[in-house]
Amino acid sequence: MRKLVVALLLVCAGSCAAAEYTNPVIYADYSDPDAIRVGNDYYMVASSFHFSPGIPVLTSKDLVHWKIAGHVLPRLGFHPSYDMQPPFPLTDAVSKPVGDGLRYAGGVWAPSIRFHDHRFYVYWATPGEGIFMSSTTDPAGAWTEPVMVLAGAGYEDPCPFWDDDGKAYLIHSRVGAGPGILHAMSPDGKTVYDGGKTIIEDKVNLPIFEGPKVYKRNGYYYIFAPIGGVETGPQAVLRSRSIDGPYETHLALKPGNGLKGPHQGGYVETPSGQGWFIHFNSTGAFGRIAHLQPVVWKDDWPIMGDDTVPVLKHEAPDTAEKSPGYRLQDSDEFSSPQLGLQWSWNHNPDNARWSLSKRPGFMRIEASKSAYLVGARNTLTQILQGPQSEITTRMELGGMADTQRAGLSLFGVKVPWVGVVREAGVNYVTYSNAGEETRIGKIGTGAVVLRAQVKEDQTVQFSYALNEKGPYTNVGPVTQLAKFSWWKGSRPAVFTYVKGDQAGYIDVDWFRVAH
Repeated sequence: MRKLVVALLLVCAGSCAAAEYTNPVIYADYSDPDAIRVGNDYYMVASSFHFSPGIPVLTSKDLVHWKIAGHVLPRLGFHPSYDMQPPFPLTDAVSKPVGDGLRYAGGVWAPSIRFHDHRFYVYWATPGEGIFMSSTTDPAGAWTEPVMVLAGAGYEDPCPFWDDDGKAYLIHSRVGAGPGILHAMSPDGKTVYDGGKTIIEDKVNLPIFEGPKVYKRNGYYYIFAPIGGVETGPQAVLRSRSIDGPYETHLALKPGNGLKGPHQGGYVETPSGQGWFIHFNSTGAFGRIAHLQPVVWKDDWPIMGDDTVPVLKHEAPDTAEKSPGYRLQDSDEFSSPQLGLQWSWNHNPDNARWSLSKRPGFMRIEASKSAYLVGARNTLTQILQGPQSEITTRMELGGMADTQRAGLSLFGVKVPWVGVVREAGVNYVTYSNAGEETRIGKIGTGAVVLRAQVKEDQTVQFSYALNEKGPYTNVGPVTQLAKFSWWKGSRPAVFTYVKGDQAGYIDVDWFRVAH
């Protein structure tokens, strides 16, 4: 009997020990995250900027493992430029494509998600148009058409709040960060009642105030807000007995453990009452990746991490369920009649020029006319996952026309890519970076396999092969990825465009990602 007890204790020591998680919980660019819990499910939204569909909705059972559930916006309908309508800017097109016809760095900034009266609500701002809201009863399904809650340029980072007495409010900041402005709002969340009252403005103690999120606990109103800027700022928490202040402040999470700017995110509690804060930390080409911090409350103040220092490892959250099999979607054989949730386009796509049904099992993309890649419509992208990735795709080239380009890019500033250029009926393997193309050699095959190997040092080595089994030949030098591209990290992308008047197409056979 004694031996049996000892054996059971040894088994329990190995299998009954509390599970740990390691940060980041999402090594991918889900910037400005906000999260809620509804029942035993957690939901998160993040900035999507100019990419379409907009506002990814992620879901989890345990706050550590996540998958994409859907998108709030099927397309961005805020301005014709999201449809990439010409004329395009002709100057500095590689590094800063802005102005008429393009909306890089525009679109959805810092959405917030809330659950109220049996509905999910998401609020967001576009810097040029205003503050919008959409709602649903099923976050993985269709959302309502966006409602403009506050019209005008220059707003950012809105968050709604419904108080215990049924009154509703909206808080937001302004482009350039700060101040904190509060509006009374209709209970249905569609209309603000006033011009807004500045309730937070302290440029000395709260510099670059943005991303405010409102909560209520133990009779206090709390505003969680990052300060100090994307790269190096801490997380501030303000509290007051009245929603319109005055507020007192403390720093709940500070730079440390290699994280220079651990801030901006959402606070949730598990069914057992544990507090957790999911936030971003900026990491250059991988974008702003998500970390999870434990939260304890002392004297009605939240203390995040290990006494305000970010944790790199910690005992896993005490959630009601786990998330077996939850992972961010990536590889695609294009065998489904619907586009996978991992995909988004560089702006709204021209739906007449791509198809999963014209040749089942392939993604057909017809070339649009453009002088350069960032002006090309229907560039198909997904979020880069770290700390390293090997991305491979096979393309069939028989439909290409003269002056057409097609390939695999790490889409961002300088848009490095490997691909094929067709000139005078001949296909050339080509490397490009910062708009300068280098011909590598002719290929006579009707298909090519392109590969991008992204390393933890945020470099990429491109290569190609004439068939799936290889061998692979390196193309171009090891290339440094852009550290920040229009508020986003670099993104794997397949593309095609043509400089002449004759349009062609490519058939993408598959797209595979290994980590």
